[in-house]
Amino acid sequence: MSLEKSEKSSGTRHKARECALQMLFASDVVHIPCAELTANYWNELGDTTFDDKTREFANELVCGTMREIKLIDDRIRTRAEHWRIERMAIVDRNVLRLAVYELLYKDTPGTVIINEALEIARKFSSFESTQFINGILDAIKQDTETESGSETTAEPT
Repeated sequence: MSLEKSEKSSGTRHKARECALQMLFASDVVHIPCAELTANYWNELGDTTFDDKTREFANELVCGTMREIKLIDDRIRTRAEHWRIERMAIVDRNVLRLAVYELLYKDTPGTVIINEALEIARKFSSFESTQFINGILDAIKQDTETESGSETTAEPT
């Protein structure tokens, strides 16, 4: 029974991340405050069957990412050699932003964050993008582990 609950929770978080990506994509196109962005998304585009927990997690990811965008983009720049953020595909840069926000500010294991980001990138972007995203996120994950003193061996993703 606990396995079912864990799987359902994981699915809820995955759906929330997909919604968050869609909202961040919209934010990149039309620059509006987070509260307005999330309200518009759920009122006009969001799946009405999602529960409050899914919506809250998605909103938290979006607003947190938007709030910390400068720091997040700086982190991405340090590891995206020869790539300017504004030249990246909109989907790719927002998958990266979302994952980096979670790596820096949430207690979700880094490997889970990277796997989720890759799964979302496979759905919304290209195969080449998943390789690009994986390389950048793995490097940032290693940086955060070194900074926090919890250095561990990186697992292949």
